[in-house]
Amino acid sequence: MKEKLNIILTGVGGQGVITAATLLGKAAVSAKINVIVSEVHGMAQRGGVVDCTVRMGKVHSPLLTKGSADVIISSEPVEALRQLEKTNKKTIVITDIKPVIPSTVAITGESYPKVEDITRELKNRCNLITIDALSLAEKAGNKVVKNVVLLGALSALNILPFSHDVLLKSILANIPEKYVSINKRAFELGRDAVIEQRKT
Repeated sequence: MKEKLNIILTGVGGQGVITAATLLGKAAVSAKINVIVSEVHGMAQRGGVVDCTVRMGKVHSPLLTKGSADVIISSEPVEALRQLEKTNKKTIVITDIKPVIPSTVAITGESYPKVEDITRELKNRCNLITIDALSLAEKAGNKVVKNVVLLGALSALNILPFSHDVLLKSILANIPEKYVSINKRAFELGRDAVIEQRKT
C-alpha cells in the first residue's frame, strides 16, 4: 500500500456521493486504516455539485493539493472534468457515461458539452475508465444504487489498502437488510465491469 491514498468522489446532489464516501471511510475504519473523510455539498439537496475526499494512510488533513488525487470516482461526466486540476498522468478516473445536468447549468442556460469531448479531454490528462453505472444500477434492481456500482468499480482497481470483500461487507453492514441483495448485485456488477474492461 502507498503511504497515502487520495480519493475524490464527485457528482450531483441526490446521487449518493456522500453516502459512498461515508461507506468507504467506514470500510477503512473496519480495516484499522487511518482515514479522513470530508465533504463539500453546498446546494446538493437541490441538484447542485457535491464533492467528497477520502484520504487513507499517513494523512493529517482533508485537503488535497493540485495533481495529488490517486483516484477520482465520478457519478457524472462533467463533474469528473471539473476535478482535472487534482489529477496527474497516473490518476485513475472512473466515471459514469450518463450525463446528469446540474441545476447550475439549467439556471445559467449554459450548454452541456458532448460526452465524447469530455472523455477525450480526460483521456489526455489521466487514466480514464468509463462505465454505464446507471444502467448497471438498473440491472441490479434500482438506479439509486449507482453509488454502490461505482464503489464496486473502485474495488476492482486493487488500489485500496483492504480487500474488496472488506469494502462489500462494510457496505452491506450499513444498509437496511431488505436492500442487501440489490446492493450486493450492484457492487458485483460495477466490479466486473472494470475487471472486464481492464482485460482488453
